[in-house]
Amino acid sequence: MSVGTPSDPLKFAYWVPNVSGGLVTSGIEQRTDWNWDYNRETAIAAENNGFEYALSQVRYMASYSAEYQHESTSLSLAIMMATERLKVMAAVHPGMWHPGVFANFGATADHLTNGRFATNVVSGWFKGEFQAFGEPWLEHDERYRRTEEFIRCLKGIWESDDFTFLGDFYRFHDYTLKPKPLNTPERPHPEIFQGGNSTAARQMAGRVSDFYFSNGKDYDGVVEQLADVNASAKENDRSVKFGLNGFMIIRDTEKEAQDVLREIVDKANVEQVEGFRQAVQQAGASASDGKGMWAESSWEDLVQYNDGFKTKLIGTPEQIAERLIEYKKLGVDLSLLCFLHVKEDIEQFGREVLPLVREMEAALPERELAQA
Repeated sequence: MSVGTPSDPLKFAYWVPNVSGGLVTSGIEQRTDWNWDYNRETAIAAENNGFEYALSQVRYMASYSAEYQHESTSLSLAIMMATERLKVMAAVHPGMWHPGVFANFGATADHLTNGRFATNVVSGWFKGEFQAFGEPWLEHDERYRRTEEFIRCLKGIWESDDFTFLGDFYRFHDYTLKPKPLNTPERPHPEIFQGGNSTAARQMAGRVSDFYFSNGKDYDGVVEQLADVNASAKENDRSVKFGLNGFMIIRDTEKEAQDVLREIVDKANVEQVEGFRQAVQQAGASASDGKGMWAESSWEDLVQYNDGFKTKLIGTPEQIAERLIEYKKLGVDLSLLCFLHVKEDIEQFGREVLPLVREMEAALPERELAQA
């Protein structure tokens, strides 16, 4: 078990609202917007309120409350160009992108942003998108095999010349990309994130990824996933950082925060949540071990479409800060946050929660010593 220290602060990312409908599938008021002006203002607010990363969503067609969408990679680059420090993870699907083309895009984006480009490689859950594009829909574990090859190709292209790779999904013959990204010994290539809940996803993270993203989890769920990912990483003489998704509701009292949660669920768009549930739980259950993403999510969990309620970042600033610290002590390196009113809530987080988190982090060594 890892314990956070002041020299290794918990990092924060936010979900970019680049698709319409907000971050919960509910009729509750959401003061957020998918348009460019709102996204630019939100990104500036985020980097001024303690966020180091942003994660763009990837949707290729209207679906499940996301009627409109801005393309992930182009909007990610625009956000980085509009900010000074924020790193943005451009979400990308193998099968929709070729790794050579994406590696080229990533290298250029990295130069334009002084080394702030990152990517989240998504293996895919939405069969309808692939069918609409006329692309083959692979079985669950095959999608992760393709993703692993995609990541290996990105790293090979970004780190070496005369890259050759003969895989089942991709092939390269003496390919050299110039210029490379702004690589350093500390960051030998742009950071590569991936999610997934299945055994295939956890093992792949240990072999090739820099960060493993978990959907919303409670303490026991985090411990279980960390054990599997770290075991895979150890077998491959690597280390992998851990990111956790969570939906945050900050209020003056716990009751007020819980009332908001209850209103979100009570006003859920039943038809859209049910459509999403059927799509993702079919995808999750199709994993060879039945542990794929969303396979164990309740209907209420899916009102926030990445299980964000499970993390229970809902309450007073003090309660939320304490819970974030407990996750950090378990081994969480990055908290990926989503909100009801994205820009407003990001600013509230910076004012009311982040200072408490940093205070608690500073006290961690002394506290741990006292408990020993």
